[in-house]
Amino acid sequence: MSQAQGPLWHKRDRDQGRVPVGLRNVDTESAWSKSGYRGWVQGYRLVLHGLIFPAPVPLLARWCPNSVGESTVLEDALAAEHFPVTELLLGDSTFGGADLVALYAQHGGWLLTPQQLPANPASGKHALYAYRRETSELLFQRLIQACDLTACPAKGLARTGTFVIASVWLYQVLFLDNHRPHRPVAHIKEIIDAGRWRIAA
Repeated sequence: MSQAQGPLWHKRDRDQGRVPVGLRNVDTESAWSKSGYRGWVQGYRLVLHGLIFPAPVPLLARWCPNSVGESTVLEDALAAEHFPVTELLLGDSTFGGADLVALYAQHGGWLLTPQQLPANPASGKHALYAYRRETSELLFQRLIQACDLTACPAKGLARTGTFVIASVWLYQVLFLDNHRPHRPVAHIKEIIDAGRWRIAA
């Protein structure tokens, strides 16, 4: 989730469609949602599907309101045949509903989330799922750092989404440009920084 620009617009006032007097520069298209590690965030959501082997790279990105659940994004993408179904998909607990796991299986893949892990921590499934923490979460951090996506760069779903999706596309292009000549594929932020205009003080 990305924090929206401007001041916080609380739920009570949102429900009434009222921006309090003195509360200026509010992004009225943003929405609230709760993150397990960031708490409540007013903003928007990036749902990212990435390849993690042999190297982490984004395959699909969806920018959507915070009020749209991640599992809904996956269901819609599968229905529209916009989702690159992989043999194994490692997802967090938001993707662990039995119906979604079954739906992914119908499309020819195996969806593994914390809900599908056995009680025995020595199981190979636990080791397989742990690989997600070492790869997909790292990919998210690299993307955020490379393109400075810690907060929304503009206001509104479309304007902000244009920047974010273009940032994912840029990451993919630079990854491919590194991969073909066998350069380090994670060398992304350095390329972007080197390409920025610098004006002497």
